[in-house]
Amino acid sequence: MKKVILAAIAVMGFTFANAQEQTAKGKWLIEANTGFGGDTNTGNTSFQLYSSDGESSWSIGAEGGYFVADNLAVKLGMGYNDFGHSSNAFSYKVGAKYYLLNKFPLEASYTGASIKDANENPSYLGLQAGYAWFVSKNISIEPGLRYNVTLNEDYGKDVFQLNVGFALHF
Repeated sequence: MKKVILAAIAVMGFTFANAQEQTAKGKWLIEANTGFGGDTNTGNTSFQLYSSDGESSWSIGAEGGYFVADNLAVKLGMGYNDFGHSSNAFSYKVGAKYYLLNKFPLEASYTGASIKDANENPSYLGLQAGYAWFVSKNISIEPGLRYNVTLNEDYGKDVFQLNVGFALHF
């Protein structure tokens, strides 16, 4: 029994040390997310498919980041959104991601979109929390919850999302 407990502690210690190495200052992060729960009007940079009132819309995008300090990455993201009915948008995101205890990513970011032929473009302040499961030395799966607060008075509404992220750490 003592050997089993010691082996479990060793495995957890290795996983913690591995995550610590991948979120160290000077490392890079590339991630793709899936987004569930909100429409694509949030101007997101995730992979998403949405259908409402017989109209389908989709999004595709990716994000990258650089660790400016241990566990703290500055991120940029870009995406393309197709809303159907000949409307589309280019999306962008800028923010910061902090890995609390190397396992719990917390993110704050500004997301905006430039929608073709729109009078007003959406912009959001997003807050996200999740869990980083390092499945290998350079790959993590990061499920999380995100809340986007609209910054427009007359356009859009606050959006709650469930995201599943896939990140590469270099």
